[in-house]
Amino acid sequence: RAASSPKMMENTVFMSFTFYSTILILKMYVVAIITGQVRLRKKAFANPEDALRNGGLQYHREDPDVERCRRAHRNDMENIFPFLFLGAIYSLLNPSPAVARIHFFVFCVGRIIHTIAYLLQLKAPTRSVAYSVAQLPCFSMALQILLATTQYW
Repeated sequence: RAASSPKMMENTVFMSFTFYSTILILKMYVVAIITGQVRLRKKAFANPEDALRNGGLQYHREDPDVERCRRAHRNDMENIFPFLFLGAIYSLLNPSPAVARIHFFVFCVGRIIHTIAYLLQLKAPTRSVAYSVAQLPCFSMALQILLATTQYW
C-alpha cells in the first residue's frame, strides 16, 4: 500500500510555489558560481589564503566585475528570501491556483531578468523595471496575508 502524501503535497498552490522557489534558489547558486568564476578569471580574491593559493597576496583585492556579481547575489538574498516567506504563507491561504501561479511566475521571471540585466550590464531601466515588476506579486501576497490575519491582531 502506498503511503499517503503529506497535506502540503496535495496543495497545488504550494507545489507551484515550491517549483518556482526551487528555480530561484538554483538561480542563486548559478550567480554564486559565476561570482567564483569571475574571481578566478580576474584574480581578485576576498581572502588572503585564496590569493596565496592563486598567485600571491597581490590578488587579495577587489574587482569591479566581482563586486557587480556580489551585488547581484546580495540583491537576490534581499528579495528572494522574503518571497520564500510570503509565498509559503500565501500558499496556506487557499488562493486561486491560477492567480497564485501568476504571482509566482511573475516574481520568478522578474528576478531572472533582473539578474541577467545586472550581470550583463543591460541598459537602464531594464534592471529597475524587472525589479519593480517582481515586487508587485510580493506586495500583493503581503497584502492578502495581512487581510487574512487582521482578525488575529
